[in-house]
Amino acid sequence: MRTTSSAMGLPLQAVFSTLGRTAARALESEYCGRLQKQFFDKLVANIKAGDESTANVAKWDPSTWPKEAKGVGATEAPRGALGHWVKIKDGRIENYQCVVPTTWNGSPRDLAGNIGAFEASLMDTRVERPEEPVEILRTIHSFDPCLACSTHVMSPDGQELARVKVR
Repeated sequence: MRTTSSAMGLPLQAVFSTLGRTAARALESEYCGRLQKQFFDKLVANIKAGDESTANVAKWDPSTWPKEAKGVGATEAPRGALGHWVKIKDGRIENYQCVVPTTWNGSPRDLAGNIGAFEASLMDTRVERPEEPVEILRTIHSFDPCLACSTHVMSPDGQELARVKVR
């Protein structure tokens, strides 16, 4: 990122902005492309060596599961942090919820009073024409929000306001 800001003749502070988030996403895309090539090359090498397995599926048969099970998965998705929680009872999903990056980024203040990423990014944003606040749109768009994915909502005191339930 320092090289990008230097090449553009900008101070490092400039990366903490809409421009910085957009540049970071472009750099991450290039990095992920290199990683995908490495993984593909490993896959091809494994296949050439006779290893055609794609996953360890020994524990994927539901008949081997305990009567009740819980699972958590967390990862870094293109838009930010992504978490999944599941509870399985009698071989069926009793409860499932996910908290997607747009929910984290667009969240209201937390219990400690910290503001969410969207709000923080808009602090001190100068709007030239209030009737057409394109500066605000550009800033929020730099997060690439997916509002349709934001199905889990927490109140500032940590109480669940809404969630997707699968039964």
